[in-house]
Amino acid sequence: MKEKIQENFNQRFGTDSVVYASAGRINLIGEHTDYNGGFVFPGAIDKYIMAAININGTDKVRVYSMDMDAYCEFGLNEEDAPQEQWARYIFGVCRETIKRGGTVKGFDTVFAGNVPLGAGLSSSAALESCFAFALNDMFNDNKIDKFELAKIGQSTEHNYCGVNCGIMDQFASVFGKKDCLMRLDCRSLEHEYFPFHPEGYKLVLLNSKVKHELVDSPYNKRRASCENVAAILGVETLRDATYTMLADIRDKISDEDYRRARFVIGEKQRVLDVCDALERGDYETVGRCMFETHDGLSRDYEVSCEELDYLNDVARECGVTGSRIMGGGFGGCTINLVKEDCYDNFIATAKEKFNAKYGHEPEVINVIISDGAHKVVD
Repeated sequence: MKEKIQENFNQRFGTDSVVYASAGRINLIGEHTDYNGGFVFPGAIDKYIMAAININGTDKVRVYSMDMDAYCEFGLNEEDAPQEQWARYIFGVCRETIKRGGTVKGFDTVFAGNVPLGAGLSSSAALESCFAFALNDMFNDNKIDKFELAKIGQSTEHNYCGVNCGIMDQFASVFGKKDCLMRLDCRSLEHEYFPFHPEGYKLVLLNSKVKHELVDSPYNKRRASCENVAAILGVETLRDATYTMLADIRDKISDEDYRRARFVIGEKQRVLDVCDALERGDYETVGRCMFETHDGLSRDYEVSCEELDYLNDVARECGVTGSRIMGGGFGGCTINLVKEDCYDNFIATAKEKFNAKYGHEPEVINVIISDGAHKVVD
């Protein structure tokens, strides 16, 4: 991919370029907890957004997306915001860098990626993190710290793309470390790396190919429910809530808000339980927690869909250790922790049954935990 992007860049702009990359992510457990001040447990994966970039000596940014075969040009002032949604991610990163006192000047870029779109692997965060890292390296001597790079991506989503997301996706894309998952405390931003290379198991995603679009979506409504319950409880976020506290205000909130909060309170503890289990090498407990998370996301948080619930059912039938919906919801993937000796049967069965029911096979995405944002060197 690096050579193709550089070749396209040279043909289009006539100069050499520097290549940067940032990763998509998986999240083993801890869904919809990030904006509730809780814990998440993500890792960067070997699927990337990659960009060839060179300074052009103007005040304009010229961008070509190889995957979309689309070109856009924009300035660096607020009124220069492009209409194209895909270009707003890059424009937003430029603006958020400038707002923080960073330098951004005109540049040319060609980018492409192999992060599956609409699969819940955070291709948008990979795009933001790739450019945030690149602009920091090219224009700011890497003086902007990594946490601020993640916040630049998050603020881009909030202010330019219409998604009121938490910090997890951008954090994972920036901080990812090969063969490690990361437990992130989304309130303090303290994080800890946990080695993850389970012998005898594989980590595989099954992409339902049901697309989800988070802009102006039920995602923001879920967040509003959580904030409403937290306000009634008198706490900053549901991180500080307990089941007992929730029961005490049961008659003051809607059933919907109650169920949303019930899931989040349980999920924050499951992340800690999984971390403890991994330190013991107890993958059965990890898997049980994954199934519990799926049930909560489907029944209480209501961000699953028929196709994802079906893939989860097939996983249970095939003896998979753990399986759950992954990502914001409303489509995308299940993430599955599978013993190697039942992997082939699970994949074959899932393909056959899903195709018979929905008319197409799920996409199988094997993932390796990899490094996050970086400059690509030969």
